[in-house]
Amino acid sequence: MQPSPEQSPHHAYPDHWEADVVLRDGGTARIRPITTDDADRLVSFYEQVSDESKYYRFFAPYPRLSAKDVHRFTHHDYVDRVGLAVTVGGEFIATVRYDRINAQGRPASAPADEAEVAFLVQDAHQGRGVASALLEHIAAVARERGIRRFAAEVLPANNKMIKVFRDAGYTQQRSFEDGSVHLTLDLEPTAESLAVQRAREQRAEARSVQRLLAPGSVAVIGAGRTPGGVGRTVLRNLLGAGFTGRTYAVNSAFAADQATIDGVPAHRSLGEIGEPVDLAVVAVPADRVPEAVADCGEHGVQGLVVLSAGYAEWGAEGRERQRELVRQARSYGMRIIGPNAFGIINNSEAVRLNASLAPERPASGRIGLFTQSGAIGIALLSGLYRRGAGLSTFISAGNRADISGNDFLQYWYEDPDTDVALLYLESLGNPRKFTRLARRTAAVKPVVVVKGARHSGSTPPGHAVPVSRIPDATVSALMRQAGVIRVDTVTEMVDAGLLLADQPLPAGGRVAILGNSESLGLLTYDACLAEGLRPRPPVDLTTAATPQDFRDALSAALADDGCDAVVVTAIPWVGENGEAESGDGEVLATALHAAAATGPAKPVAVVHVEIGGLAEALAAATSTVAQQRPSTASPALGVPGRPAAEAPRRPDTGRAATGRPAPAPDKAAGDDGPAPGAPRPVGRIPAYPAAERAVRALAEAVRYAQWRRQAAVPGKVPEFLDDTIDEPAAGTLIQTLLGQDPDPRGRPLEHDEARELLACYGITVRPTLPAPGPEEAVAAAARLGYPVALKTTAPHLRHRADLGGVRLDLDGEPALRRAYGELTDLLGKPAELRPVVQSMAPRGVDTVVRATIDPAAGAVLSFGLAGAPSELLGDTAHRLVPATDRDAAELIRSIRAAPVLFGWRGSAPVDTAALEELLLRVSRLVDDHPEVVSIALEPVVVATQGLTVLGASVRLSPPPARTDLGPRRLSNY
Repeated sequence: MQPSPEQSPHHAYPDHWEADVVLRDGGTARIRPITTDDADRLVSFYEQVSDESKYYRFFAPYPRLSAKDVHRFTHHDYVDRVGLAVTVGGEFIATVRYDRINAQGRPASAPADEAEVAFLVQDAHQGRGVASALLEHIAAVARERGIRRFAAEVLPANNKMIKVFRDAGYTQQRSFEDGSVHLTLDLEPTAESLAVQRAREQRAEARSVQRLLAPGSVAVIGAGRTPGGVGRTVLRNLLGAGFTGRTYAVNSAFAADQATIDGVPAHRSLGEIGEPVDLAVVAVPADRVPEAVADCGEHGVQGLVVLSAGYAEWGAEGRERQRELVRQARSYGMRIIGPNAFGIINNSEAVRLNASLAPERPASGRIGLFTQSGAIGIALLSGLYRRGAGLSTFISAGNRADISGNDFLQYWYEDPDTDVALLYLESLGNPRKFTRLARRTAAVKPVVVVKGARHSGSTPPGHAVPVSRIPDATVSALMRQAGVIRVDTVTEMVDAGLLLADQPLPAGGRVAILGNSESLGLLTYDACLAEGLRPRPPVDLTTAATPQDFRDALSAALADDGCDAVVVTAIPWVGENGEAESGDGEVLATALHAAAATGPAKPVAVVHVEIGGLAEALAAATSTVAQQRPSTASPALGVPGRPAAEAPRRPDTGRAATGRPAPAPDKAAGDDGPAPGAPRPVGRIPAYPAAERAVRALAEAVRYAQWRRQAAVPGKVPEFLDDTIDEPAAGTLIQTLLGQDPDPRGRPLEHDEARELLACYGITVRPTLPAPGPEEAVAAAARLGYPVALKTTAPHLRHRADLGGVRLDLDGEPALRRAYGELTDLLGKPAELRPVVQSMAPRGVDTVVRATIDPAAGAVLSFGLAGAPSELLGDTAHRLVPATDRDAAELIRSIRAAPVLFGWRGSAPVDTAALEELLLRVSRLVDDHPEVVSIALEPVVVATQGLTVLGASVRLSPPPARTDLGPRRLSNY
């Protein structure tokens, strides 16, 4: 909303303060600045506030606002006086205002840095987290305007408002003065305030998803009058799944006397239903969707699944139509799945929702599946069905204009029905948030991701996402740092999901292989080696092996302390007449289940070739109860599962949304499950048609388990860095270098400027002296001391020793003059080459350290060996900033050429501790000063003792916006 011409021209309307937020109950609201056009809305809002709330606000009976009050509360300068409103359906439901004050509590202007703040929330909307969201946003506004503290006077009986301030996580002081509680809040974000903000975000967004997945009633808008069509198909699928709530069909074309369709009530509009509707499935042409959304919003619908096409996937006109759809839905407090969605499924026995175009509701299971593609969703559902796998929830979000994979990570994090999250993503709308949420979710249950559109260089139609400059290999590395299992194909995703959903996590990479085919065992052995596992020699049971032989061998392997996982290989038995027999797959499956049930909890996978009924029998779990499947890896590791949490409640009934009670808390540390030999619940044993697929899935489980063990004890930034870092000096230097009016494109630093900035963080760059001529080169060498290096600094020759642009170990003036002449004769004039002289560094391994700020992913720290390994082969490792000591250690060990640093072929190992320290210093610099948008240290020569930074380039720019650190808000449409 834009201000009227009466608004102060000195301070333009701050439209960047506008934000959509998710409230505690899962509904949405809009926060925006109050303008002079809001007088009538303010008066109407105030009339609906109770006398008690008015008393708490003004400390006296205040039945109505005077004209002077209305003018005061709607006229702001957006600097010293600011008012924000929360709106739903265009009407105010809450307001907040601050007024800058001086030390005496009187109105003031800058440089005064304190403001008095006051809230008012309509009674009908109290308890929804409105005031908490408003406090986050008004605090961010105040910080932007140079205000550092809020002061508030609250009556002692106003417990709700006192709690809002107390629970915000800000540093605060309280005192009792003149019959009221005086509160002072320091607005500088703290670790506690950020944790509070993110916890509230998680609860709100999870609740918004839960309202969609567990509705008490569903209306299908656009259900056709005759069989067929999208709407009628969804209605049929809802009924076929046995949805436990109420179902309605809505179509304005229904005859006035038509009472039912397919046995459910038929209505021409939502208003005719006469009862609340929680979820609306919209299946009408795009040009009729706005009318349907308005009807839903006016009748209290909580969420929408929009199947209609014709939006951003159709071009610019469709993109604008999509933005308007989201804008309209959010204005009524509703969230959207879609448009162009395939639908949603919730397999909980308490819900049994199939609001999708999938004709069959998949079996119930422990896997949550999110996809941005309807076609991929169909393929995944089909593949999981064939493999006997079950789902807890399924979501195909289409253009994902509103609800995205991030929202479902919030939901699955505490969903007791989901043990594994599978996501097919074609774009990341908020990569920083995705990484944060994925890391938290992966700490309690596996997250498996397939990323489509990796190399197209374009965003899929309908997906509005920030532009990222980082390559896909970097994205993959950052996902793995967050604990995400990144796979390349949907087949691999299903393979990994099956193993992770029903098998315990392995304690390590030691794999036992057993079966009745020597050849298949050898193939499995080779696949294990290729994946970095440590296989034991295969045990050949021979083709005469019986199911009992398999059971005995599997029991022995599971009981072996030197084994972390088992791969069973099986081919059809050979009969007495020499012909292959399919055998009884069910008998073999029973034998394997029995062995797994009585042995220690270790993962088991089966590779089979044409054994009829085996895969199906293995997929039949021996228990459908949520299992406590402890891992032998570590008591802290636990199993793929969930944090202890109460089952979400059905919005219409208050009963649990799951078909069983919430799981018991995880076993105490050291409880390794049932006593040896005692049966324990065993889920499905995954079966694979190829050894490579089984081993790849197992390898992903091994790597994930290792990440879980490490994540249980997070890394840290060594304290010694604080003693050698001068952060204030660096900040002052950066401000001086950028100037008062910095170029938004930024500026590269000169060599001496970069050296000075890096020195503030304990990073020493070996000096270079310009050599525009041979005489200057000789003088520079005399000043630095021989031996020296002569190097060109022209961009096209920088670090290109292979082109002759670097001459090393020049031990005297004759050698330097000769090298200078050869350099200019070969490559060009000195003015073009820009030669410099530098003293020689101790011999070592040439490496490169970089840090860049990507607008989508954030700050990324990179490491590799200089030259061909990193530039030609792409052998570079990446970690998100800020990096911990563990990140730095993993960074240098995760490149393929890492053995060169650790004594490859008898060479002396280099000082990796010094290298890790350098990485931590660069990380701190970029994290402390977001104006540093890129750093490149090349080469960094790492010797057996110490290292030398020979070259450095630094670029500064005005700091980019950090939306992940600001107040909660939904992505822009």
